[in-house]
Amino acid sequence: MDEVKVVVAHSERATLRVGDVFLKVDPDQARIDVEVEAMTLAPVPTPEVLWRKPPVLAIAALPGTALGRLGEPSTASPAAWAAAGAAIRKLHEAPLPPWPGRRRRGPEELAAELDGECELLVTNGVLPADLVTRNRQVAEAAIRPWTPAFTHGDLQIDHVFVDGDDVTGIIDWSEAGRGDALFDLATLTLGHEEHVEDVIAGYGTDIDLDVIRAWWSLRSLLGVRWLVEHGFDPFAQGCEVDVLRSRM
Repeated sequence: MDEVKVVVAHSERATLRVGDVFLKVDPDQARIDVEVEAMTLAPVPTPEVLWRKPPVLAIAALPGTALGRLGEPSTASPAAWAAAGAAIRKLHEAPLPPWPGRRRRGPEELAAELDGECELLVTNGVLPADLVTRNRQVAEAAIRPWTPAFTHGDLQIDHVFVDGDDVTGIIDWSEAGRGDALFDLATLTLGHEEHVEDVIAGYGTDIDLDVIRAWWSLRSLLGVRWLVEHGFDPFAQGCEVDVLRSRM
């Protein structure tokens, strides 16, 4: 009999694996609606939806392994990273989805969210003021007008699966929508700066690296407090706080 493995669990949702089936338990049906529709529209490999019975979504496991893990060296080849870049470019060039996206819909909203979060990080003693101030300065380059693209919205390294040098699929589409293409690229390479050039080579266009670095700082600043409150450790080696320290 297959064992039940908890892949991720926190107060908002949980994902379980039973054999070759992933069960996503999420009481937010709007988030599940986005995930299912995004996987239907995205012109890249995605998991097969097996069945849906709210609040549970069942999807099939993908072949291959994750491109890597945050905080750990990636064993994937440069060609696999480039293939991920090519797949992301294909997504970004697809027609925009009919929904706007769940968050950060423009630079003004983004700046206001970041300012509020930076204040909380300092006043609550989560991070030292100099670390927050420096990374807020770096993050400024990401707060600019952008042309909306079909974005994944949470393209963490372990959401991209590869087999050898080929991308076999991309998972976890609940944050998909219209967004900044460079946010996806920055999310994928967060904590893996050594593979940025591989991803860009596969993506195939000139990329403003200052904006990528800005998104690293911005995403980390916005994520630290949430991660702590939901039982994760952004202070672990190679994770979000190390990303922020690398900008000092």
